[in-house]
Amino acid sequence: MILANNKKAFFDFFIEEQYEAGIELIGSEVKSIKAGHSSIKEAFIRIINNEIFIMGMNVVAWKYGSTYNPEEKRVRKLLLHKNEIKKMLEKVKEKGWTIVPLNVHLSKGYVKVEIALARGKKTYDKKEVLAQKDQKRDMERTLREINR
Repeated sequence: MILANNKKAFFDFFIEEQYEAGIELIGSEVKSIKAGHSSIKEAFIRIINNEIFIMGMNVVAWKYGSTYNPEEKRVRKLLLHKNEIKKMLEKVKEKGWTIVPLNVHLSKGYVKVEIALARGKKTYDKKEVLAQKDQKRDMERTLREINR
């Protein structure tokens, strides 16, 4: 079940490899995320000291929580195997590669973040993809009209 989605990632990047990471949450953040009060539109991923973090992820404070609710846009640690982090770090050091969050979802009751190694698209790449979608849509439309 997808709780938060980053649609813009597929428009701005070529997605190469995808990973599912656990996320370190505090207190009422889990309830807030499960209620759908989170956003990863502005979020980005950084590797610091061989640990991976998601920054800019917005989790609205749980309205029934105490006065000690954590900050909405705090830095949260992601949980991945060391070899996966090393592999990502090697790719990110190359020019043009980045790590982007794709979605936040539930997996066996746990909140997980799907992240991906991605290469940035240029403007002409985006236009080409949109043109291909238009052509595909037109073909499907004409096939539907012929079959009527």
